[in-house]
Amino acid sequence: MALRQTLAAGQTLTPAQATALRTAAAAAVRTAPPGSRPGSPAVRRKPAPGRSAAKRAPARKPKSRAKASARPEKSALASRWSTRLGVVAMSTLLLPAVAVLVLPGSDDGGSANGPLDVTTLALTAQSSLLEQAGRYRQLEQEVAQRQTELQQARDAELTVRAQVEAEQAVVGTTAADLYRSAPAERFPVLGLDVEDDAATTDALYREALAERAERALEGVVVRAERTGTALVAATDRVAEAEAAVAAASDLAAGVLAKVRDKVEDLSPAVTAQLAALGGGAGVEQDRNSQALVRWQTYLGQLASAGIEPPSAAALADATDLPSGLSPALDATGRPVPGVAWAVIGSSPVTVLPAETVAAVSTALSQVGKPYVDGTSGPETYDCGGFTSAAWLLAGYAVPSTPENQWATGAPVALADLQVGDLVFSPGGQDVGIYLGDGDVVGASAGTYQVGVRSVPAGSSATRVTLPAPAQTNAALPPGGDTGICGAALPVPGPVSPAWGGYANGQIPGEALCALGAARHALRCDAAASYVRMSTAFESAFGSPLCITDSYRSYASQVSAFARKPGLAAVPGTSNHGWALAVDLCGGINVAGSQQWTWMTANAGRFGFVQPEWARPGNEKPEPWHWEFGYIS
Repeated sequence: MALRQTLAAGQTLTPAQATALRTAAAAAVRTAPPGSRPGSPAVRRKPAPGRSAAKRAPARKPKSRAKASARPEKSALASRWSTRLGVVAMSTLLLPAVAVLVLPGSDDGGSANGPLDVTTLALTAQSSLLEQAGRYRQLEQEVAQRQTELQQARDAELTVRAQVEAEQAVVGTTAADLYRSAPAERFPVLGLDVEDDAATTDALYREALAERAERALEGVVVRAERTGTALVAATDRVAEAEAAVAAASDLAAGVLAKVRDKVEDLSPAVTAQLAALGGGAGVEQDRNSQALVRWQTYLGQLASAGIEPPSAAALADATDLPSGLSPALDATGRPVPGVAWAVIGSSPVTVLPAETVAAVSTALSQVGKPYVDGTSGPETYDCGGFTSAAWLLAGYAVPSTPENQWATGAPVALADLQVGDLVFSPGGQDVGIYLGDGDVVGASAGTYQVGVRSVPAGSSATRVTLPAPAQTNAALPPGGDTGICGAALPVPGPVSPAWGGYANGQIPGEALCALGAARHALRCDAAASYVRMSTAFESAFGSPLCITDSYRSYASQVSAFARKPGLAAVPGTSNHGWALAVDLCGGINVAGSQQWTWMTANAGRFGFVQPEWARPGNEKPEPWHWEFGYIS
């Protein structure tokens, strides 16, 4: 019943719930009557009149880099795609029924026409992709750890190798000197003469020195042998570390391949519903909604025509496209890499790769989520983390910063933009995913949310599904009128603390981020900085920051003013009403204390300042009051 309520409410399934749903689906397939299972003759149907044959072509080209020597026969291609369509069609019918089995008491009786069915499929797909993305992130960390260990092993090997070379040089030099020396030099005792008593002492002394040098040489030889053994062991450790890196990398690549396989099996109807799962309208509600409707309309066109987007691999070669598709051409008549055209009615329609469709749908499902610097989901994002997370759920590992995304991406001209491309603002500090019609979706430090905005003039772009360039792209030249992730650049003089289009004290809770202490919250960038500052404070004093006040709603301002008219601000004017101010305790509230002194020395590193009026000796000293930036 809980799982049923989760689905009905449009919430994301937990990994355990998604596993239960997939297990039930697998059981239903195994127990289905003969002829009703995916791929059996009973479910194979010819395409309806007018249905595109795009999905009857092979979805994936040979994984070898070498091009296949001959193109498969059309009949064989159609046969394989018929089987694939059978699997997709059967899963479309089967999974809703399985959801009804898992969700006892369903009112719709498992009807395949109910909206809950497509939502169930979309939620299941989302949960599965999130699970795989989490697995990839774990493996990504493991690969990084293994690479660190490999570098340490290589450094140790170089150190030991240098010792071996130095000791071998000593042994070689000493041996060469001995070879060139006369017998009397090697064995001074031979210089003893019974007739020359005066030379005896000198000869014996030189003999002692020779014996000492011989023992030292023997020691060098022994050390050289031991160091040689250590070098062999160090070399073995390097080989083991290289194998560990390769193994972890292979596992990570396998997860990405599994994600690409999953998204390739998603129908346009499911991905259209996937795009609507978030339900957050965001600041630009009309624009966000229009972008979602436009995207769902496009996917509806494909679904009505029976076209299911093929994989990026199947669209990589414009001369060898799936049956029913033709090369997409630019304004000069050249093929556009990575996409294709299909004809619906009498008009060409761009067919995007299945991975691109999944990335865009995932991105749109996150509209309205808060912006927080240095995060990549699933609850908060910065601009690079947002695009990285969206494409990870499509099976592509994209770096988490705009700079690295640009450096490693396949550049495309702005005139050749396709939906799904990464669009970088002038200067390359901001990035979003292109939606068509001049729109991008991204996490913005200007609106503090994920939302839709226009492509800035002078932008640059890369296409994720194309091979990475042989060499990294040169950094984009500085430019643009915004900072990191679209943050407004500081301007001289006082600035308004208003943000997001909200009035003082009227900021909705979903636009704020918690501070991890009671119910305190701030604007998300201020909250992220506060948490970092609290961590630094804890390192110095053994406990996190003590806080008594943060965001203050209009209602709470009215209450405070009624209780303390001489101290509280007039309702609607409180600095706390902008979610940018905090009142602290635990010693910080006492001017001159160690804690207050630490704040005066360190708060600026995290963007927090104490306004002039609140400092000791000024008009209204409040040592406990601190603000994110100069807002008063």
